[in-house]
Amino acid sequence: MIIAQWRRYFHRKVYPKAFLTILLFSSPLCSHAGVLHDSLGRDVILPFTPTRIISLAPSITEMIYFLGLGDRLVGVTRFSYFPREAQRKPKVGAYTGISVERVIMLNPDLVIATVDGNKRGDVEMLEEAGIPVYVINPRTVNQLLDTMERLGEVCGVPDRAKRLVGYLRERVMRVVEAVGNKGRPLVFLVINVRPLMSVNRNTIHHDVIRLAGGRNMTGDQPITYPKLSMEAVMKRKPDVIIISSMERGGESEKARKKWFRWPTLPAVQKGRVYLIDSDLIDRPAPRIVSGLEEMARLIHPGIALHERQ
Repeated sequence: MIIAQWRRYFHRKVYPKAFLTILLFSSPLCSHAGVLHDSLGRDVILPFTPTRIISLAPSITEMIYFLGLGDRLVGVTRFSYFPREAQRKPKVGAYTGISVERVIMLNPDLVIATVDGNKRGDVEMLEEAGIPVYVINPRTVNQLLDTMERLGEVCGVPDRAKRLVGYLRERVMRVVEAVGNKGRPLVFLVINVRPLMSVNRNTIHHDVIRLAGGRNMTGDQPITYPKLSMEAVMKRKPDVIIISSMERGGESEKARKKWFRWPTLPAVQKGRVYLIDSDLIDRPAPRIVSGLEEMARLIHPGIALHERQ
């Protein structure tokens, strides 16, 4: 539904022809520039290599740094704290509610947005101000890798992006091969303790569980982030329980230990209740490959993720 609304909106909106003409003929075109197509199939006019980029989500900030383009970032959203250098960049608000005025004041030549979080109205005002906005929408690990390669092309570093992303693809393939002949345990991923919440198949978390050799216990739920009762969990009998934690130890460790009050659960009987760093699996960013590797080790203890020769 959200994607459909974005599509309808952006197909109604086009840059004024006069503005496009000025852009196209007043700046030297680079080999990759011109009319670009983003993840929603929109035409985005980018007549020259962007050197002043604003990221509208923490995950996008991580992608830009991964591509070695952190020096081009002139603005990021709140909670863009990785890598550490990103914390020193000017802030343009939260990614669910940016300050359009602040973005315009920073004079970017490209803004990168995401369907999952950024408000359509904010993007509308930026485009009306003549600022190119490139929208991404990765929903799986492979889509994320493809997205980063496209961003490399958009930013004029296609070879670098292909090389860097290629290394991530190798790591993903090692995981897939390592778990290929294993069983597929039923995995309950806890993304919130009170209330108890998980994820369905429309999330990147689901894809991480799948690639790591598990079955997402709530993958068939109609709601993206379903709330569950303890009775429902008891009925499904997960083999593995993994709690997405924003901090190590402390409250998260207490939440993990509380599961041992339910000794009839297969996961509890086998001592298979774990914590995982939420930063590694919650954001569609390069670190999700590390999250995939960790998820695979939790679901299939003892697997070896050897580098290819």
